[in-house]
Amino acid sequence: MNSSPQPTKEPTKLHLDLESNIQTILLALGYSRDIFVRRIHIETLEAGIDGALLHVEGLSNLHFVLESLLSDRAVAEKPFESIGQLLDHFKTSVITEGAVYDVEKMEQLLGLLLTGNGILLLDGSDRSLAIGTQELKARAVEEPNVQSVVRGPREGFTEVISWNTAMVRRKITSPHLWMEQMKIGESTKTDVAIVYMQNIVAPELLNEVRERLSKIEIDAILESNYIEEHIQDKQITLFPTTFNSERPDVVAAALLEGRIAILVDGTPFVLIVPTVFMQFFQSSEDYYQRFDFATLIRLLRFFSFFLATLTPSFYVAISTFHQEMLPTTLLYNLAAQREGVPFPAFIEAFIMEVMFEILREASVRMPRTVGQSISIVGTLVIGQAAVEAGLVSAAMVIVVSITAISNFVIPAFNLGIAARIVRFSLMIMAATFGLFGIFVGIILIVLHLCSLTSFGISYMSPLAPFNMDDQKDNLVRIPIPKWITRPNFMRPKDLVRQKRR
Repeated sequence: MNSSPQPTKEPTKLHLDLESNIQTILLALGYSRDIFVRRIHIETLEAGIDGALLHVEGLSNLHFVLESLLSDRAVAEKPFESIGQLLDHFKTSVITEGAVYDVEKMEQLLGLLLTGNGILLLDGSDRSLAIGTQELKARAVEEPNVQSVVRGPREGFTEVISWNTAMVRRKITSPHLWMEQMKIGESTKTDVAIVYMQNIVAPELLNEVRERLSKIEIDAILESNYIEEHIQDKQITLFPTTFNSERPDVVAAALLEGRIAILVDGTPFVLIVPTVFMQFFQSSEDYYQRFDFATLIRLLRFFSFFLATLTPSFYVAISTFHQEMLPTTLLYNLAAQREGVPFPAFIEAFIMEVMFEILREASVRMPRTVGQSISIVGTLVIGQAAVEAGLVSAAMVIVVSITAISNFVIPAFNLGIAARIVRFSLMIMAATFGLFGIFVGIILIVLHLCSLTSFGISYMSPLAPFNMDDQKDNLVRIPIPKWITRPNFMRPKDLVRQKRR
């Protein structure tokens, strides 16, 4: 086997002949029908010059370029000694809209053409002009569908990365807001932007993000999850270690704490790193309401998370192993309900949980006009019919309903998925060992959470390791005027957020 390095392919230069350049471009793109060539003739020099404008249908708009090139001011009164001077004249004086680039390599020309730029070629010149004629057809800025709030901004990110960076820039007008852009994906050449506050972010964190992104070698990046699975800490876990948001205000708040945002073209979901467990229980609305109300709602979310993960397990454990823990009247009622049920409590709970997961997934995939109606009717009809048929008890229907509603209280959808998986694991532990199995499962989950990291930051910060200064926006939220410092576990350059009052 020959292990000698392969020679790198030299970039192909443009030809002097116009027709050769056009045919090379069309051949490289497979003579695709959406590549348009607009022939032009410019009356200058001695016999005039033939040229061509190339663009991709639907990605660019050459209307203003054609108007400029074919207008009377396109050719100045003074004569041009060479085609190079004519191109410089077009670049500086004629084409007044959009950015204009000099292009001399075929590979660079193809990349610019396929990203919506118009290409101006002139016969007799091995240099071309790429003109910023992108015409973006994208969804308008709308209210986020997933992370909605009662009080707060109503704008959400779109699929256009330039619009998204502009929305972040509008939130933070500081010159310390820096953005680095790169292209990832051999085939898609997807634009990816690293956004951070230069005067706040920890240098080692920024270097780690750059290094992980630079190591990605893949043919396509179609959504931010492609990036997420490549850069997240390589740990086997059910819990998400990268946060995502479609709200500019959430991203701006994270940047001001010393975090880094990763924007990907083609998706409204922005990645935020590093991530801690408590971050998934926080909502942007917590900071737009009074601190006492925000604290109450946040504690309610934690309580709902425990209900979503533990309620079926406790029902299975108590009804199977620990009936003596129930009041006598309640015990008689449960026994009467379960008298005609042919399945053990675990099988009963498992069947109901699986059925509800099927209904939930079906409601997501159905058309919006009928999805909500089908899910509600399906839940009511199946639950009532199952109780009347004696397949499950009425108490189990109540338990499953409480579990499902509590799961929807969790603000982060990906943490809700983790809670659903943990729920089934704890049900198995409860059916096998009773309450002892549940407590062992909880201890294992806590130990696992404490072992996780996100870009070198402990996943359970600031609870483990415990930091008293960082508890001002953790389980509870103290008044905003008391936020003197940024989170210590982020190791920011500038720790002070505001002056003491």
